[in-house]
Amino acid sequence: MPAPLHDADPIAAIATAPGRGGIGVVRVSGRDLSTVIDALCGRVLAPRTATLLPFRAADGGTLDTGLALHFPAPQSYTGEDVLELQGHGGPVVMQLLLERVLDAGRDIGLRVAEPGEFTRRAFLNDKLDLAQAEAVADLIDASTAQAARSASRSLSGTFSRAVHVVVDQLIELRMLVEATLDFPEEEIDFLERSDARGRLARVRAELDVLLAEARQGALLREGLHVVLAGAPNVGKSSLLNALAGAEVAIVTPVAGTTRDRIVQAIQVDGVPLVVVDTAGLRETGDEVERIGIERTWEELGRADVILHLGVADGSQAGQGGGVSGSGSANGVGAVAGGDIAARLALAADLDADIAARLPRDKPILRVWNKVDLAGLPARATEDAVWLSARDGQGIDLLRAALLRLAGWHGAGEGMFIARERHLQALREACECLAAAHVHAQRSDEVLDLFAEELRLAQERLGSITGEFGADDLLGVIFSRFCIGK
Repeated sequence: MPAPLHDADPIAAIATAPGRGGIGVVRVSGRDLSTVIDALCGRVLAPRTATLLPFRAADGGTLDTGLALHFPAPQSYTGEDVLELQGHGGPVVMQLLLERVLDAGRDIGLRVAEPGEFTRRAFLNDKLDLAQAEAVADLIDASTAQAARSASRSLSGTFSRAVHVVVDQLIELRMLVEATLDFPEEEIDFLERSDARGRLARVRAELDVLLAEARQGALLREGLHVVLAGAPNVGKSSLLNALAGAEVAIVTPVAGTTRDRIVQAIQVDGVPLVVVDTAGLRETGDEVERIGIERTWEELGRADVILHLGVADGSQAGQGGGVSGSGSANGVGAVAGGDIAARLALAADLDADIAARLPRDKPILRVWNKVDLAGLPARATEDAVWLSARDGQGIDLLRAALLRLAGWHGAGEGMFIARERHLQALREACECLAAAHVHAQRSDEVLDLFAEELRLAQERLGSITGEFGADDLLGVIFSRFCIGK
């Protein structure tokens, strides 16, 4: 892939995170850094050897003392000459060092690197493919240990190798088809003689496995957006606290305590979850609470999974997840008085109204809370969980149900990280091969259409590793990296 002229400029940046630290790194990459090395270090550096020396200022004084490392091309991260200056990690020291590097490299056009530009150079110089380059950012951004391990596997090429296995099978099948198209007299019985249908079936099976594995990897990267919904006082905030293992939300018996969303990141079996507590859904004359309820409905539209909470009562013993809102939405099971039946009816009506308005295109798990007050055991069915957020009964059942809804099958030794872009490419490749299968079932007269679908499938898979792709896609991907990486 030819590099644009802009990518030929030497670049420099502070490669460590902003703020104070024990060590800070200024990284430089370009085709020839001898000018910068001489100006800052005053000597030739042995390749790939850490050298302790003073970093020289323009007037010959010392800016800082640290380690200098020179990685000559092509044996470097970017494939170009790379210089790393490791000094004391104060922000002022690092900024002075970067300014000195830029000044020393002015004659060779040295400039400040853009976000992700070092890794972009590595991609353009064939040090990494595109999936590996994306894994660099995913490793930095990993929110769980499992996500970090999977990103590391992608960086080492696990995902790319799996893609290439399928691509190689496609290429072999395409070679047979293209050769036959060049000799029309050979088309007769080609599909039978070459076992083209069998080869295609094997490629499709391999691709289906890869797509399933990529979905797991995408879940590790993207996580799950879980929104709690229900009437006031059904225990949404208590449930958030129970899942988080900390008192992150205020819990009181006063209806309407939660006025705005509360967001908490947690992890379950290495899968990151963002759990959102929301205002209780009801009719209200309180303007602040009304705004909070509007925001609740907006949040529900963004959810990956909705937990619809209600309060369990004794009438649910032995019933399944289809139980209507017969429980007291405001804790009325603990209230004495002649209006209990009326309040139960109102609570059931409110709960049914909420259920009717929930988005139909989202997975919804019914959660019946306060089983401790109802004298019920914690349990779970396919679409419901009975638990007590207050004493923790059934919380593990809820965690397992969330993983099931997410499609999580557990972390394997070869699991890799994946992005939505990868999933889209894999799905499109599957569609192309499905179309090829249809053509293969008809006759050899549509062999050219069969060949075209194979080509398109290979193109979709090639976009994952960057063999096929546009410059604007690269711009979007690398712009989301941190500066210095």
